[in-house]
Amino acid sequence: MDKISAIRSFVEVASCGSFTQAAEQLGLSRLQVSRHIKEVEQWLALRLLHRTTRRVSLTLQGEEALNYCQRILSEVTAMESRANSHNNELVGSIRIASPIGLGQHKLYDVVEAFCQQHPQVNIQLLLSDNVSQLVNDRVDIALRYTHQPDESLIARRLMHIDSVICASPDYLVKHSALLSANDLLQHNCLCHSSQPRWEIIDESRTCLLDVSGNLQANDMGVLINAALRGNGIVCLPTDLANHYLEQGELLEVLPNITAPGKTLWAVYLSRSYQQTVVRAFIDFTANAWQQDIKKWQAS
Repeated sequence: MDKISAIRSFVEVASCGSFTQAAEQLGLSRLQVSRHIKEVEQWLALRLLHRTTRRVSLTLQGEEALNYCQRILSEVTAMESRANSHNNELVGSIRIASPIGLGQHKLYDVVEAFCQQHPQVNIQLLLSDNVSQLVNDRVDIALRYTHQPDESLIARRLMHIDSVICASPDYLVKHSALLSANDLLQHNCLCHSSQPRWEIIDESRTCLLDVSGNLQANDMGVLINAALRGNGIVCLPTDLANHYLEQGELLEVLPNITAPGKTLWAVYLSRSYQQTVVRAFIDFTANAWQQDIKKWQAS
């Protein structure tokens, strides 16, 4: 019996609540996963799972066994990483949760460079603008824009990103001029679903504007495309907007008004069982993004 493989199957089934999903995650057949669970139960002489036609759940003994099995897998991974550290070879898998726009436009470049440097590392990206749950979603690293990270998590500041309110030249030609912040209320504002009200700083005074428009989306890419086509005004993080500002495809509106930026953090669970490869990726990303992302300015 390959106890490590069997333990890995048990932990995955417990996380997914499904033999089928666990098999997909592990690249095994459902029969292999079922055999692994049976082997672990025989080895420990315990019934670990309640099985019904609809769901799989842990028994009380299974919950206790899961804690030990998770620690065993963490120690095995740490041992493998240490064994390879003498030749700078990192081995392992990382599950990273990221906002969609960041993942599509900036994070992938870092992932690609890291994997080229460490070809034995596998990375799984979970792109969503919903806040991921590290335990339930089995996430090793979550990238989050926030002013104050959750105190229950370990957090590493990666960078601060300015925001900019902008629109296409075509939109600005066809619509009334913007002279003050309140003028935004008369324009078609393209809003992210998580930010239906825009926070701005006007003459050192912070206020919230109840802007409105004919499009909301939970994907910055959709909002960028709509703005580029002249359909409205958008508030973008500068790591996404700078390329279009530099090319003149988008223009900043109301340059005397500031849209507060956001700080990007890498958050993760306790360091006690953190894999070496996870720490290495966070260090690599922090170094790659060590410069704050400021608004592009024409020289």
